[in-house]
Amino acid sequence: MAVPERVQQSQTINLRASAEQKALIDRAAKRLGKSRTEFVLDTMREASENVLLDQRLFVLDEASYAAFEAMLDAPAEPSEELRRTLNTPPPWDR
Repeated sequence: MAVPERVQQSQTINLRASAEQKALIDRAAKRLGKSRTEFVLDTMREASENVLLDQRLFVLDEASYAAFEAMLDAPAEPSEELRRTLNTPPPWDR
């Protein structure tokens, strides 16, 4: 299997950390077999993605929200697919 070519980094991010924070980051990076830079960038990218994914996707006015909430609170109408799914034993019981 081909090893992916390393991406050339072109931007600098400067950080200040306490000795304790640096030691903790270094221990975690070492545990994962990563450099400090790889660990910090991977962790910051993941946290950044999570922040952006947690944002509201849409905003409703009061009447639209009430209608939306009513649809969520209404009981589900059973379908053949739902009955089949509920009556199918899980793989670990087969």
